[in-house]
Amino acid sequence: MADDDTPEQIDQLLTSPQLAEALESEQFRRFLDQAPIALVASDMRGEERIVYANPEFEKISGQSPSELEGQPWSALRGRMIESNVALGEAIVAGADYLGSSAIEPPGAEVTIIDIYANVIEDDDGAAIFRLASFAPNRAAQESDREALANQLRDKDMALKEIQHRVRNNLQMIAALIRYEARIAGDSAARGPFDKIAGRIEALQLLYRSMADDALGQEVDLGSYLSQIASHVMRAHAREGITLDLKVDAYPVSVNVAMPTGLVVNELMTNALKHAFAEREGGTISLQFHVDASGCRIEISDDGQGLPEGVEWPRRGKLSELIVRSLRQNAGAQMIVESKPGEGLRVIIIFTRQAASVEADASQSAAD
Repeated sequence: MADDDTPEQIDQLLTSPQLAEALESEQFRRFLDQAPIALVASDMRGEERIVYANPEFEKISGQSPSELEGQPWSALRGRMIESNVALGEAIVAGADYLGSSAIEPPGAEVTIIDIYANVIEDDDGAAIFRLASFAPNRAAQESDREALANQLRDKDMALKEIQHRVRNNLQMIAALIRYEARIAGDSAARGPFDKIAGRIEALQLLYRSMADDALGQEVDLGSYLSQIASHVMRAHAREGITLDLKVDAYPVSVNVAMPTGLVVNELMTNALKHAFAEREGGTISLQFHVDASGCRIEISDDGQGLPEGVEWPRRGKLSELIVRSLRQNAGAQMIVESKPGEGLRVIIIFTRQAASVEADASQSAAD
């Protein structure tokens, strides 16, 4: 899509039921291109063919998007280490965590990667897209096959935590695409491009915060929420709308930070778009405080509140999936208060222990 294409053309493209066509949009691809993990997607309607591969995959495989698009999964180089099955065959046959594969890019050393796969279905349960993710296997340091197999079997807890994190992130990305595909046929739906962009950017901020930590196991939640708030305010700037931000610095596990950040992104974006539609200005407040009893996050606005009969999160929507993830990962309690003309307030509470890396490690081991 050319840079001079109109917003109306972009909206029309993203409300089309053909997500494969949406992937042909350069502006849409730029968001997926920035995903911090390698991604390849195929269209399963009719004869299954690859329709998208991001630059991160080219880095680890040496295969360019133009080389792969329109090809079957068998075009992927590499074989699974444990079973010696071709990489493409394993992706078509499996789901979730598939195992590790050895890939040898032309003119480069063999790379060991972990593979994850998900099938995206429409409302009728029919498979429409397959999404595969590829993450570097940090335990693979030796070229000797037998030593590598032993090393893979004896992965320590830190590597399991990394795998757990990548799997959760892949599931979230798949859920984002599934959600947009589900609403694509609704001609009244507006702004899906903004929604998916905001959510992917929230994940990008998370990965950036992870990079600041030596082990990448925890994130300063106060700093992360501040970054999200600043980004949302810039992306949806409106004259007269101010942000009241007060946060404590406190480290939490990545699997708690991710859904928390997405909830804050969702609520602030909604407030900027809808809460002050009939007013010249207003205030959005984001508070995060930690004391001996635990962690408390409060997101509120003094706008018009939810319409009569509408609740948040709405059942069957992506926001409900994100909230469910937060409740599962942090044992979070959530309080939603709204009054017409008085705004919306959402309070999230969880214990410090539930948000810790140690609790996340216990959950990973249980899984």
